[in-house]
Amino acid sequence: MASKRVLGLLGGGQLGAMLCEAANPLNVPIAILDAENAPAKKIHYNKNHGTGSFKDAAKIRELAAHCEVMTVEVEHVDTEILEEINTKGVQVTNADGTTTTKKIAVHPSWKTIRLIQNKYDQKEYFAKQGVPIAEQVALDGGDAMLPSMKEISSKFGFPWMLKSRKDSYDGRGNLKISSEADFDQAIAEFGKLSCYAEKWVPFQIEFSVMVIRTEDDAGNTKRLIPYPVVETVHEDNICSKVYMPPRNISPEICKRAQDVACNVVGKLWGRGVFAVEMFLTKNGNVLVNEIAPRPHNSGHLTIESVPYMSQFKAQLTAILDKPLPETLKPHVQSSIMINVLGGATPDAHDSLIEKAESMYHPDAAVYVHMYGKESKPSRKIGHITVTGFMPVAELEKFAEPLIQSAQDVRQERLKASSKALRPQAAATAPDVAAPSAGVSRASGDPLVLVTMGSDSDLPVLKAGFDILNQFGVPWEVDITSAHRTPAKMGQVATDAAGRGIKVIIAAAGGAAHLPGMLAAYTPLPVIGVPVKATHLDGMDSLLSIVQMPRGVPTATVAINNSTNAALLAIRILGAFVPELLEKMKAYQLDMENQVKDKANVLREISVEAYLEKMGKK
Repeated sequence: MASKRVLGLLGGGQLGAMLCEAANPLNVPIAILDAENAPAKKIHYNKNHGTGSFKDAAKIRELAAHCEVMTVEVEHVDTEILEEINTKGVQVTNADGTTTTKKIAVHPSWKTIRLIQNKYDQKEYFAKQGVPIAEQVALDGGDAMLPSMKEISSKFGFPWMLKSRKDSYDGRGNLKISSEADFDQAIAEFGKLSCYAEKWVPFQIEFSVMVIRTEDDAGNTKRLIPYPVVETVHEDNICSKVYMPPRNISPEICKRAQDVACNVVGKLWGRGVFAVEMFLTKNGNVLVNEIAPRPHNSGHLTIESVPYMSQFKAQLTAILDKPLPETLKPHVQSSIMINVLGGATPDAHDSLIEKAESMYHPDAAVYVHMYGKESKPSRKIGHITVTGFMPVAELEKFAEPLIQSAQDVRQERLKASSKALRPQAAATAPDVAAPSAGVSRASGDPLVLVTMGSDSDLPVLKAGFDILNQFGVPWEVDITSAHRTPAKMGQVATDAAGRGIKVIIAAAGGAAHLPGMLAAYTPLPVIGVPVKATHLDGMDSLLSIVQMPRGVPTATVAINNSTNAALLAIRILGAFVPELLEKMKAYQLDMENQVKDKANVLREISVEAYLEKMGKK
C-alpha cells in the first residue's frame, strides 16, 4: 500500500494514535484536526495537521482542502459540514493562484454517522430492516417525564433502561431504573436530555463483532468481512475485559453473531470498520445493542491477534479501497484484553503495568499499550493484551494476576467514591471527559475554573474548553448549582483564589444566578456564560447575569458564547503571563489575516463567484 492520498482525520486521541501507528509503515499520510498536543500528532508528522476543535466547520473545511478522503475518530462530529464537503466540495487554491472546487470522500459516510449519533433513531431504523433489537419507546421530557416514566414502568415492569438518545459512550448516558426510587435521579440527570426507554434484556453475555465494509463508487456494498466474535465484560458501565473467543459459547452462536453483524453493517453506508455490540439472551437470541462506525475498544486485541490486518490497518485499507483478505483468522488460539482504567490516585495503575511487564509464558505473550493520557478515575488510559496458543480458559488462568490487579485498582477507586461520569446533552469526544472537580486539561496547576449549574450546560462550554486547550491554559471543571448545592458553590468560590485559580468561567441557564453568586463570594474575576434554556431563547439567562448590582461585577458574554468567555479569560491571564499575551497577539493577527485574505479574493472575483465559493448561491 504505497498510496500518497492524504487521509483527513477528525480527532486525535488514542484511537487516532493507533490509526497513525498502523499508517506509518504503510506510508499513508494522515492530516489530523485536534488540539496541538493531541496524542495522534505525536505519533505521525504531517505538514497539513490542523489545530483546533474537530467540530469547527471552518477548520474542517481548511483541513479538507489538503485531503482526498476524510474519516472520524469518534462519531460525535458535525455531520452537516461532512455532508457539505462530500456533496458540494471545498475550495482549493491551485499553484497558479486559481481556485477550484474539490469534493471530498467521507468514510464512513456522513449518512451513517448521522444515523448512529441518535441511538433511538438508529435502532428504529434497524428494527424496520428486520434487525433484532430490544423493545424501546420514546420518553417524554420536561414536566411530562415523571408521568412518562410511570407509564413505561407499567408497560415494561422493573428494571428497565433509561438512555440518552445522543452522545453516549462507555455506558455514560444510561441509567438502570430498578424502582420508582430511581425517578428523582433520572429527572435530575436526564431531565433536560432527549431520552428513550429500553426494555431490560436478561442477557447471558455481551459480545462484539468488528466488520470491514467496502463499497463501490456508487455506494453499493462490495464486501463484508467479519472478525472473530469477542466477549465483552463491563463493570461500572465501562468495558473492562475482552475475550477471544468468547467463553462457553458454541461456534454456532458465534457464526450467528457474525451473520447478524454483517447484516447490520450491510445496511449502512461508507467504507471502514464497524463495531456491532450485541447481547446473547438467556433463551439463546442474539439482539443488537448498538453500532460504532469506527475502530472500537473491543477490537484492540486485533493488533496482536490478527497482526496482518488489525482493525486499524483494516480501517485504512478499506477507506483507501485497497485489497483485503478473504477471511480474518487470528494468528493465536486465544486472546484477552484488559483495559487500564484510572484509579483513585494518578499512580494507582503502576502496579498493574509492572506486573504485565514481568509476566512470562512459553506459549503466551503480554503486550502493554499506554495512551500517554493523564490518569483520572475510570478514564481509559491504556490496555493490556494477552495472547496465547492455548484455550481461552487456560489463557485466563495465566492472565489472572493482571485481572486481579485491575480489580484491585477498581476497588480502590470505588472506595474513594470516584464514580464513572455520565455524558451530557451534547457530550464531548472521548478524549474530553465529562465534568469532575479537579479535572485539569493542560500541564500545570489549573488557572481557570470552569463551572456550570447543571451538566446539561456542558455542550455549551465545549468550544471554550477547546480554546483553553489551544492556548495551553490549564483548567478544571466542576458542577456547582447556585440553588441545589449552595453550600458547595460558596465553598468552591471562597477556596478558588487560595488554590491558585485566577479566573472563573460560570455557565447557567434560566434564572442563571450562578455567575453572580460566585462573584459575590470570590475576589477573582468571574465571566458568566448565559445558556439558552428551554424557554425565552436565553434572554432570561443573559439579563440575569448582566444585571448584577453595583459592587458585584460579573463579566458577561453573548448567549452560549463560551468561546469569548475563554478568550476573555486568556486576555486576563495575559496581563501577567507574557507567553499568553504573545499567543493572544498571534491569534488576533491570524484573524486579521483571514479577513484580509477574504477581502483580496473578493476584489479579484465577482460577487457571484464569491457567493458560489461560499456555497450560498
